[in-house]
Amino acid sequence: MARRRVDAVPRRAVQPASQSESDQLQADASDPPQLTFRQHALAFVKELAAVVVGAVIVASLLRGFVGQMFLIPSISMQSTLQIDDRVVVEKLSAAKRGQVIVFKDPGGWLTDATPRQRGPIGKAFQFIGVLPDTGTEHLIKRVIGVEGDRVACCDAAGRLIVNRFDVVVPRGHLFVMGDNRDHSRDSRCHLNDTQAGGATGENAFVSQDLVVGRAIAVVWPLDRQHRLAIPDTFDSVPSGSEPAPDAATITAGPEASC
Repeated sequence: MARRRVDAVPRRAVQPASQSESDQLQADASDPPQLTFRQHALAFVKELAAVVVGAVIVASLLRGFVGQMFLIPSISMQSTLQIDDRVVVEKLSAAKRGQVIVFKDPGGWLTDATPRQRGPIGKAFQFIGVLPDTGTEHLIKRVIGVEGDRVACCDAAGRLIVNRFDVVVPRGHLFVMGDNRDHSRDSRCHLNDTQAGGATGENAFVSQDLVVGRAIAVVWPLDRQHRLAIPDTFDSVPSGSEPAPDAATITAGPEASC
């Protein structure tokens, strides 16, 4: 049988790419795909949304644990605070004698209070702390006595006496008053209150658990900006009784009201 000769198919050698072609291939491989205007816009919106959400979270945390603004609604703290003053309240330190504090209603202190209404945007800014809180569930007064203090009113000159007689502030509570004594419903006004399940006058003292924080400064309006310092009169107040009683001691006649 005759053998059939098959001619070998010549193979073409692979030629190396030129340097310029190699550089172009590498550049094409490393260049990112070109984004359209719509894709750029969408990426910007996503980044902006992330920044806004992060800012809201940070602001909310600061409002909840560090500081908050409140709007003064009444004349009870005049002349220290005026109606519509904006005050900054810090929440990190414990309340001390002589400080101005914001606290939640101990029970029956607030009556017929009407909050200022805000729209959705205003409520959002209030929530994150940009606008002051206009709620009516908080009060602002000055701490007159801390746990163990004896508070009495009044001496021959009509001045408040601390650590002498009449009322002993119980453990974990505060005795507070407004600077505008004649127009402030404060601890004095509730020494004869009776509430279901509680002792007479029990809600005259503010539990430290109800304290939102210490008012440190007026920030608005600009012409009233000032720091809320402790008056020098509190420097001479001696320490209260130790240990502080678990229940308040109250000696108050019917005239102890507002």
